[in-house]
Parts: sequence; structure tokens; C-alpha cells
Amino acid sequence: MNRPPVLCIGVLVADIFVPPLQRLPAAGELVATDDFLIQPGGCAANVALALGTLATSAAVCGRVGADMLGEFVVRDLQSHGIDITGVLATPGFGTSKTVILPVVDEDRRYLHTFGANAALKASDIDDAALDAAEVVYVGGYLMLPALREDELAAHLTRARARGATVILDVALPAGSGASLRDMSGLLTLADYFVPNIDEARALTGEADPRRQTDCLIQHGAQRVLIKLGDRGTYVRSSEREFEIGAPQVNAIEPSGAGDAFAAGLVVGIREGWDLERTVRFANVTGSSACTALGSWGGVFTREQAEAVLASQPLQARSATPV
Repeated sequence: MNRPPVLCIGVLVADIFVPPLQRLPAAGELVATDDFLIQPGGCAANVALALGTLATSAAVCGRVGADMLGEFVVRDLQSHGIDITGVLATPGFGTSKTVILPVVDEDRRYLHTFGANAALKASDIDDAALDAAEVVYVGGYLMLPALREDELAAHLTRARARGATVILDVALPAGSGASLRDMSGLLTLADYFVPNIDEARALTGEADPRRQTDCLIQHGAQRVLIKLGDRGTYVRSSEREFEIGAPQVNAIEPSGAGDAFAAGLVVGIREGWDLERTVRFANVTGSSACTALGSWGGVFTREQAEAVLASQPLQARSATPV
């Protein structure tokens, strides 16, 4: 059996999107909307689904509940051509769910239940999928309490020994109290660490992207890509630092942009592009996720993303030696 070249490990969710609201309802008020969107979500699913749109096959490792929504998530992922061998149904847990409440001219609000994600362990990672992977993406780390740092590190060490590239992303619920101490052993194993600016602030205590990357590099990170939302991406490695702006799109709702960014990053890594071109392409794919309700329905195809990339001027700023 040929296994996909990308393995996405981490959070799986049944997402429930409310169409953009003009305002939140007042207490006791019923507001009618267009139909809700229910779809698979979570970092691992979103990246795998975006990769499918970019003509790259992926396998997913994660947990769902032994329930109706778990069956829905697995069935839908499989219908999109994703290898779901590593998705486990977990008795005693519900499938993780997120309700996304977008309000016009405001940031989204999320209601989330951890569900079966709380049971995901490093021992759930399929050895065959790990050994076949050219790129291993870990998404939602720090929201997966049973995914122990030392055990995950052993799997990532095995993957890197076989030549795989590792991308590490995090998710921090409000009030989590997580810090770099909770992941310092993984930073040295991640070829790319890709937090957004708020996650980097929570981990480092710094608000400025350069100070954030200073701290993360000092703790062993090799390449840090700070996602700045519609500003683009701040990039830092041991050799270079630069910032690349995001292309302008007709944004509907920004959920999934960071995961689509990661999918674009995977494409550049597998193509052997230089870091600047890879980040420019990832910015395009990330921005494209904002063009439709949901986390991945708006993601550009490879051809569409390449066309946008070709039409954009070189966007790197402050590309100077560190």
C-alpha cells in the first residue's frame, strides 16, 4: 500500500459555522440567519483538506468520538481522498466540536469542547504512515494533553532520521498558562515552527515579532514563521529575517487561514523552493482560505495560487542578515 507523502497529526473537530452576523443576539433574542455550515475541522483535518485542493495527498492521525459526528468527520475526510487509517474512534468521548460565531467588522468568537482530542497519544501515530512521510505536520500542540512531549519527540526524531521535514504548530485556549517549558524539547526537532503572533506572545511574553523570534531561536527553534494575520508573515532563521505581506483578497471569514498557510508551506518544502518563495506561496494559500465561510472551502487550487503568486510583486521587506 502506497502511503501519502504528508502526515498531519493533531486536532480533529466537527466545526459548526454560523454565517457572519451583523451583531450578536441580545439576551433572549432569536436572530434568523442563512444555513449553518457543518464540516470537518481542526488543524490536522484543515491542513490535509487544503493539501488535497493543492493536489497533494495526506494522511491524518487523530481521534474522534464514537458518535454520529465522529462518523461524519471520518466519512467526509475519506470522501476527499484523505488516508484516515490513523483516525481512531474513542469510546467514552464525544467528538470535539467548535461553534464559530463571526460578526461583521469584528474577530470571530469560538465555543469549543476538547472531546476525543484529549485522548490522542503519541502511540496512536501509525509507524507506516510516519515512515512514508516526507513532511510531518503536528497541529494544535498544547491543546492535546495526552500527547506527551517526550513520546512525541521520539516519533519526530524517528521521522527526521528518515529524512522527513517537521512542521510544528500550536493552539492555546484562553487561560491555558502554557509556556516554552512545555515544548522546549520539540522546538529543536521542528524544522519550521509556525505560531501566530498571539500564540507567540503567550509563549514568549513578547509582543514584537522580532523579540518573539529572538526568544524562540534561543530556545532551539530552527526556522520561526510568525503569522501576522492580514499583515502577512515574519520569518526568522539562523541566517535570515524578513517579513512578507499577505495578498489582498475579498475576505469573508478568516478561519483556517493558518492551516491553509501550513499546507502552502508543505508544497514549497516538497518542491524544494527557497524560503522566501515558499512563504510567499503559503501567504497566498492562507489568504485564500478567508474567501469563503469555513476553514478550507475557499482554498485556491495549485494553479490559482501560482497565478496569484506570479501577479504579486516581490513582497519581502527587511531581508537582512541577522
